[in-house]
Amino acid sequence: MTIQRLQIGILFLLIFNFIPITAQTLEVDADVRARFEYRHGFNNLFPNDADPAAFVNQRTRLNIGYSDEKLKLFIAVQDVSTWGDTRQILAVDGNDSFSLFQAWAQLQFNENWSTKLGRQVISYDDQRIFGGLDWAMQGRFHDAAIISYKKDDFMLDLGGAFSQEAPSNEGTAYNIQGFFTYKSMQYAYLKQSWEKSSVSFLFLNTGFQDFTGDANDIADGVSYRQTTGSYFKFPVQKVNFAGSAYYQFGKANATTDLAAYQLALEATYKSNKILYGLGVELLSGTDQDGDSKNKSFFPLYGTNHKFNGFMDYFYVGNHANNVGLNDVYGKIVFTTGEKSNLLLKGHYFSANADLTGDADAYLGTELDLVYTQALMKNVKLNVGYSHMFASDSMSLIKGGRPSDNTNNWGWVQLTINPNLFKTNLSKASN
Repeated sequence: MTIQRLQIGILFLLIFNFIPITAQTLEVDADVRARFEYRHGFNNLFPNDADPAAFVNQRTRLNIGYSDEKLKLFIAVQDVSTWGDTRQILAVDGNDSFSLFQAWAQLQFNENWSTKLGRQVISYDDQRIFGGLDWAMQGRFHDAAIISYKKDDFMLDLGGAFSQEAPSNEGTAYNIQGFFTYKSMQYAYLKQSWEKSSVSFLFLNTGFQDFTGDANDIADGVSYRQTTGSYFKFPVQKVNFAGSAYYQFGKANATTDLAAYQLALEATYKSNKILYGLGVELLSGTDQDGDSKNKSFFPLYGTNHKFNGFMDYFYVGNHANNVGLNDVYGKIVFTTGEKSNLLLKGHYFSANADLTGDADAYLGTELDLVYTQALMKNVKLNVGYSHMFASDSMSLIKGGRPSDNTNNWGWVQLTINPNLFKTNLSKASN
């Protein structure tokens, strides 16, 4: 860990000692957030004898950005840890909590064309397929290269990645698995905007390493999954509509074909100090007793905490290759003060595919409550409470755990994100 920090420190020195005198700006930001959570049914139903969990997580992130007319550099380092995870007066931090979150360079070739290479956040539209996952303390990044074209209200991104664990003289087997970690990725994203409307198109191809052998440890080809679709938003009178439609096909794994879909539509209306919203999202699933194809859609690299209830019962490290989801929801956002608001949101969940034994498709109802207050400049407080009213059918997709317990979750988060330093280097050098 000490070596990694030394390497990052040397990288900073190399970058900023060799910045030419034509440099424009250097900017340093901080992002410090601490979140207390009480969990008793968060992310999953809990066994009858399970005690609740309580802890404090903290993210401490430092962002350093440099830009001139043709070049941008950005580096973000962070420590993500739980209060108390390091013993008192320990000489080293042994919890591996320090990491490089972003490190990229963007080259502007001309007025329209640019490229961005390195470790970076990829985020588009409502973050359903690609998102930064800022709710998670560690966030989400990609080691990728992107070529971009922008002119007027049109943009085109072509991106790609090829993942390996380390340099090698032989073979390209990729053993890092889980959470749809890809061996290779290519995508095209197009977006056309108008004054109050926009429509985008995404085609994403992701390849995953296959393994065979007695211990499932012999690399044997790559399975490719394709995701394609569109996101749109437009107003009709005083009602704003937004929606998406995506289709996934290709291979769910080396031996199983994939055919899955996602459909979503939301309408919002704001009157005085209250915003009203109604929406529905359908994510296809596979029958619990089996099917000839995998029909389970998964929103691969999005900010999935944002959707389908804040208690993360669906598609947040779970619910892959399952019965899918029908989510009908309503929300109200009250403006409670000059710098505060209160969100109340309710979800009605049901299975998209058939449950075993022809069980009722209704899975449960979730209520989410979030209060937001700006305390001062660059300091924000969030307080949340969520409650899951699970049905008996929820037990069928959650490992048979009992559904009649009181499943709830509460949290308090303080976010501090000031700008620490900003200067025009070209003026400073004169």
